[in-house]
Amino acid sequence: MAELVTFDFKDLDLDALGSAKGRVAVVASPEGTLDKAGRRIARLTKGALKRLVESERFEKAKEGDVLTLGYPSGMEADAVDVVKLSRTAKSDMARKAGVSLAKAKGKAVLTLCLGAMPRAHEVIMGLALRIYEFTPHKTAEAEADGGILVLCPNPEKLQEAVADPLAVARGVHFTRDLVNEPANHLTTTEFANRLVALGKLGLKVKVMEEDELAKLGMHSLLSVGHGSISPSKVVVMEWLGGEKGAAPLALVGKGVVFDTGGISLKPAAGMEDMTMDMGGAGTVAGTMQALAERKAKANVIGLVGLVENMPSDRATRPGDVVTSMKGDTIEVINTDAEGRLVLCDVMWYAQEVYKPAGMIDLATLTGAVLVALGHENTGVFSNDDAFCQSFMKAAEAEGEGAWRLPLGQAYDDLLKSRIADMKNVGGRMAGSITAAQFLQRFVKEGQPWIHLDIAGTASVKAETAYAPLGATGWGVMALNRFVADAYETKEV
Repeated sequence: MAELVTFDFKDLDLDALGSAKGRVAVVASPEGTLDKAGRRIARLTKGALKRLVESERFEKAKEGDVLTLGYPSGMEADAVDVVKLSRTAKSDMARKAGVSLAKAKGKAVLTLCLGAMPRAHEVIMGLALRIYEFTPHKTAEAEADGGILVLCPNPEKLQEAVADPLAVARGVHFTRDLVNEPANHLTTTEFANRLVALGKLGLKVKVMEEDELAKLGMHSLLSVGHGSISPSKVVVMEWLGGEKGAAPLALVGKGVVFDTGGISLKPAAGMEDMTMDMGGAGTVAGTMQALAERKAKANVIGLVGLVENMPSDRATRPGDVVTSMKGDTIEVINTDAEGRLVLCDVMWYAQEVYKPAGMIDLATLTGAVLVALGHENTGVFSNDDAFCQSFMKAAEAEGEGAWRLPLGQAYDDLLKSRIADMKNVGGRMAGSITAAQFLQRFVKEGQPWIHLDIAGTASVKAETAYAPLGATGWGVMALNRFVADAYETKEV
């Protein structure tokens, strides 16, 4: 699995800059002002660095960009990278600078001179998020990353400041690893095993097998996996770091490890992308890892339904009627609308057992949300304005795009069935909304709830602000901040 790049923090040693190997990075203000390290390198390079920050090229660069001085004379380094960044830069700009440095760095060792930058920890967070690649199935030996040496006035203080951000970055990487993993490797059993391994961080992890799920009445979830040899499972991860007895936040994830569409078979073109249909469960897993690793003072329960949707002689058919844990009956019109059949049972279980203060479900649920929002924003649906606004504020603060879409009775009416309590689809129009309406039928009265449709943001075919192409880890940072802002016990 992908390992987070290593960071080492030390006091600034100006005399060591000339002999530093690999790449050396310094910060220059938008006006071209250099700090101590920059001024020393300007002297070492006989003014070359000073000429760069006074050039038209530097003036035209955007804040957060990196300009490179290759093979600088007077130094052993292969390159000097200059980050254009103000001391008053906000978090998003500081992270952008870190991302730019990550792209310039490659595999080389990087000596990073951050001076007394107030948001140095955000620069480091940007670096950590962007330095990622998924290579476990490549036979060529991966080139080792040289790591990053951070030189600053108070290394112990900065190391402490980045501890929690790096825990979150590791959670993001864990989510990316899960979402990128091929389905023949990430079976339902392997997925459950990886979640059980999180117990070493202090999470209490429980795996429920098919016989227990049947006793609970989760026949909606079980119907999705009927056609697969891989057993359906529900995994519950408990993190109880907050006030004893306080109602937890419940995070519920769709974990369809591969989705053929079942009997309602998908077209062959692009079906290989359905290895990411467990993205909701992946995000819940990464968030729970981050919360446990940073010892969050909050009570959070992560629940994921793990299934595989395959066609076979045992598969659920269009027209079948299944019964949910709630007791409602569902006419399955389209077996490719399977994620909601998984989520509804896990959501009901979460409410019955944990009586959460709030509940958020995440799923790569509909292609319709892609049509509506593309890859820029996750579709957000909620029955509680204050609860939703608190999450949206957290997502905006972390630079993770989210856009709220409506719910309403007219959409709910499209789910009426002639032979059962409801259909699992409402037709072509407003598909992401009718999917959310279906889930809302399994939300108890008075239960604050958010549905996040991450079909467009969980995995993409072009790089994003913080990730290379492929799995993004969208949602881990937003959910972590949401927990920190709204659920963590505050120090008095």
